[in-house]
Formats: sequence, structure tokens, C-alpha cells
Amino acid sequence: MTPESAVDPEAPANGHSGRVVISVDAMGGDRGPAAVIAGMALSAARNPEIEFIVHGPEAMVSELVGRRPALSGRCTIRDAAGVVTMEDKPSQVMRHGEGTSMWSAIESVRAGEATVAVSCGNTGALMALSVIRLRRLPGINRPAIACLWPSRNPGGFNVMLDVGADIRAEATDLLQYAMMGASYARNGLGIARPRVGLLNVGTEEHKGRAELKQAHELLEASAGAGNFAYVGFVEGSDLPSERVDVIVTDGFTGNIALKTGEGTARLVGDFLREAFNHGILSRFAALLALGSLRRLRGRIDPRRVNGGVFLGLNGTIVKSHGSADETGVSAAIKLAFRLARSGFRDRLAARVASVLQAGQDDAGKSNEADGNPTA
Repeated sequence: MTPESAVDPEAPANGHSGRVVISVDAMGGDRGPAAVIAGMALSAARNPEIEFIVHGPEAMVSELVGRRPALSGRCTIRDAAGVVTMEDKPSQVMRHGEGTSMWSAIESVRAGEATVAVSCGNTGALMALSVIRLRRLPGINRPAIACLWPSRNPGGFNVMLDVGADIRAEATDLLQYAMMGASYARNGLGIARPRVGLLNVGTEEHKGRAELKQAHELLEASAGAGNFAYVGFVEGSDLPSERVDVIVTDGFTGNIALKTGEGTARLVGDFLREAFNHGILSRFAALLALGSLRRLRGRIDPRRVNGGVFLGLNGTIVKSHGSADETGVSAAIKLAFRLARSGFRDRLAARVASVLQAGQDDAGKSNEADGNPTA
């Protein structure tokens, strides 16, 4: 063990090479398995290290894979006849989900055959099955879903969590979200010391609910052990800003912010199309601005940031948008590959353990100061 890795459980690994196996639920998306397989082929063509375990009806999946030369010799197909639909309730899937492609995809991660699972399926069902089959990391009370948010930062994105795993969050949960989000930013975005902000109705310390004020104090005290820089409270206008790398909030607020952002992006896109189709001069202006419009579309294209990551579990799950096309699925697989290659799950577990130990040490010192030595 190098001195750096002894100090930092998430120090970058050197000389990583070899295959990365990704488990894919072929049946979860709105566009059907053809779009999922096409996205896999797109990723495989770009990266020779990726291999797949694909879950779905064997005959159908085999035929689709056989049409894609880029997937030749790189897929293991697991027969799973059942499909979790978008209408299925998580409670129903938990009781009757065995035999579905979603269950099978998670089982491959649980068994250690794959490092990450990717699914376009029902978010609630995917989270419920992931928690039941993979279990939480030691010290994590509530898992969280993290998403990437387009921003002015050099890398182009911020991380926000939770965006819908659980509508409630206590102060200690928000601290855990901060640790997990910072770990994701380090391993997924390559940010050595992420800046973490706590979403609130204002930046003043006296504002916000009691649990936010308590979380504010916890984050200040834990920034060193968590290897992140805490910038304090941030507001909604800071979500795309370069002031912060990780935005921490509860799942209720985060999900509303996410859906609001997605809806606003679509509205702006519609307005632009309407404006440039208004008349002959508008169409001519659009032709002149074509290069700039293409660059803008590339920056705000939601397919580029497709992939919400389930954090806090004994395994990594990437949730793709249900409506993702092959480009979106490929983006989710790219994210899964990067996290798998970084050893993200083990690094996150080590970071959580180090922060918990630091907290115990601080509590022990406090007890000793009070005349109550700890064992």
C-alpha cells in the first residue's frame, strides 16, 4: 500500500487494465430491447474492454445481439422471460419479481459476475430490488439516486442527490449523501476534492428547516474526513453554477428540481425551433447559426447525461431513462464502465468507513474529556 492510498481510500489506482463486465437488463426501456442492444453495440465499438451479461428472453436477445458485429464474442445471454413494466408497483415486483430480466441483472452483480448493472426500467422497482438483493453498505441508512446536472464547471456537470430514492432525509442522511456524492464526483468525474453544497431556500445560516441546520454543522465537521470542501448552503440558482460540484438535498426536493430542469430544457428547445421556423428570414438565420446551434444541442442534449446512479449499496446500479435511445443507453453504459473501472463501490465503502471511524474517534475524545473513557 502506498502512503497516498493509506491516507486516502479513494486514491486513484495505477495501471488499471483488463475487461469490465456490465450486466444489462435488455427489457426495461420504452423503446424495447432493440434500442438497448444497439446502445450496447455502440459502447462495445468504442471500448474493447467492455463485456456484457445480457438478461431477457434468450431467443429474442440472441437474435438482436447476432445482428451487431461489435458484440460478437462479448455477450453472455441469461434467459429471463419475465418483464417488469413501468406500471408495476415496487411491492408487487419485490414479491413476484424473480425470473424477470431486472431481477436477473441485479443478481449478476450480487453474485460478483458483473461489477455494475444497467437498466432502463421502472425506477421504484429497480431501487426496491436493488436494496433487497444487494443490501446497504455498512453505515448507510438510506440509499440515494445521484444524477448529473449540466453546469458551467470545466467538466460540464455537477452531481445532485438524492433525486428520488426517498422523499425524506434526516441530517445524518444528508451527511451520508454528501460523502456518497463526493465519492461519485471523484471516481465518476475525476474531481480530486469536490465542493459540496447543501440545497436550501437561502445561503444564510439561519434559514431552513431544523434538519438542514443540523446537517450544515455535520458537513462542516466531516469535510476533512470525507475529503470534500463544504461551501455551505446553496440555492436553486446554484444547481448549474461553477460554485459547487455536488448538491445535496432530500429526494422530494431533488426529484422536483430534476423534473423541472428537464421540462425547462424541452421548453427552451421548443421555443428555439418555433423561433427559427417563424419565417424565411428566421430559417436563413438558423442556417447561418447552424454550427453554434449544433454545439448548443450537444451541450444540453439530455442523452449525454443519461444515467442516475444508485449509491449506498453493495453493488453499483445505473438507471437509464426509460425513453433512452441507443445514444442514451450508450451514455449510461459509459458511466457504468467508468465507475466499474475506478473500483467505485469499494472506494465508496472505504470512504464511508473512514468517516464513521473519524466520528467514533471524535466521540471517544469527547467522552474522555467529559470523564467517560470509552472502550
